[in-house]
Amino acid sequence: MERRWWVAAAMACMAALYCTQGLAQSYPNRPIRYIVPFAPGGSADTLARTTGQKLSESLGQQVVVDNRSGAGGNIGMEIVARAAPDGHTIVLGYIANLGIGPSLYARLPFDPVKDYAPITQLATSPNILVAHPSVPAKSFQDLIAYAKANPKKINYASASVASIGHLTGALLNAAAGIDMQHVAYKGSSQAVIDLLAGQVQVMVSGMLSVTPHIKVGKLRPLAVTGARRSPAVPEVPTIAESGFPGFEATAWYGVLAPAGTPKPIVTRLHDEMVRALQLPDIRDRFNNVGFELVGSTPEAFGAYIKTEIKKWAKVVKASGAKPE
Repeated sequence: MERRWWVAAAMACMAALYCTQGLAQSYPNRPIRYIVPFAPGGSADTLARTTGQKLSESLGQQVVVDNRSGAGGNIGMEIVARAAPDGHTIVLGYIANLGIGPSLYARLPFDPVKDYAPITQLATSPNILVAHPSVPAKSFQDLIAYAKANPKKINYASASVASIGHLTGALLNAAAGIDMQHVAYKGSSQAVIDLLAGQVQVMVSGMLSVTPHIKVGKLRPLAVTGARRSPAVPEVPTIAESGFPGFEATAWYGVLAPAGTPKPIVTRLHDEMVRALQLPDIRDRFNNVGFELVGSTPEAFGAYIKTEIKKWAKVVKASGAKPE
């Protein structure tokens, strides 16, 4: 009786193995839907379209980028969480939805950990702290000294409430013991316009929005928020090397599939994505605009998401940020 049980179990395992291998070999058998939970034209859209094109070439199937914006990206994320776990629907996840959202919203329509199969972290995008030339600070250390001597006098802009720029400023307030006042805008464009006009004094911004103004001297770069200096502005120090070791606050993007997607399919998507990230034209294109390409394993990306959820929960609570 016992021997029969072992034989049956072995046959079941072999059948499952052959089924899984066959599934991986036949994948993909139709176009892949690559959901971007934001409107066309932004950094996320550019990252998805560039990697999606390379993925289409390597897999031999069309990869269709589908922009499904709304609710701060949560609509697109929910679509993928509810999709069939067959590898034909993937999503470009963002820190706002996966790392910050769980502590910002009382209720999310998806679970960032349980509802997805991580494929790879594609890239990080360190922000840069810039100041209007009227601010009497030539360096990051000068800014901290000025802020301590003048509590509440510095206003810092961000693209929106609970954006990475807002929360990075809150994290800096806590780390440095200063009290810069947050001014939220509806998008980074208007925030940059007011910063250039001197209506606000500083801003934690994405590289693309402010580097043209830095080059012509209209804005002063003080520090980048990543763990390393950015290839886009290699002369600008990090906050970590400017007196706050360990300080890191970066936007990040990664690719995920619905939970339950077979491991061989996840592995193939991971391998093709990482291969694309290693291409010289891809690396050069994104490094020049401030992206740092990653290409982590599915396991490392999953662990990173959990770490980010824990990290930003403390910052969201301390900032008092509420969804708009």
